[in-house]
Amino acid sequence: MDEIDHKLMSLLRQDARLTVAALAAKLRVSRGTVTNRIRRLEDDGVIVGYTVRLRPDVQHNAIKAWMSIAVDGNQTRTVIASLLGEPGVSALHDTNGRWDLLAELEVRSMNDLSAVLERVRLISGIRSTETSIHLTTYR
Repeated sequence: MDEIDHKLMSLLRQDARLTVAALAAKLRVSRGTVTNRIRRLEDDGVIVGYTVRLRPDVQHNAIKAWMSIAVDGNQTRTVIASLLGEPGVSALHDTNGRWDLLAELEVRSMNDLSAVLERVRLISGIRSTETSIHLTTYR
């Protein structure tokens, strides 16, 4: 990936709805160049999809939380595979420091959160967890 690819991805992160013509104008390249680069980035698995980001206050019924997870020994891959299958986990991050993984949870109710926490704690290979509920999101 070169500088144009990085600029292209940055523009798409800001607004994935930009037209190829608008992207080409901002990058000062041809529309064909933009189309080919997007196709290559998708084919190479660099771009895996496009999504909608909502303002945090729009999702009135969503409860969001962070779950910090400590994994026993070399069980990380097994734990990750299990967590990726958990519907309450909206994103999963490998991290350093005290915790091995950081899971973003998103559910509709406190009962749903309780059920997700219970299911996650039953996953073999998880030593301990700590969960913090998002109270206010500023950005």
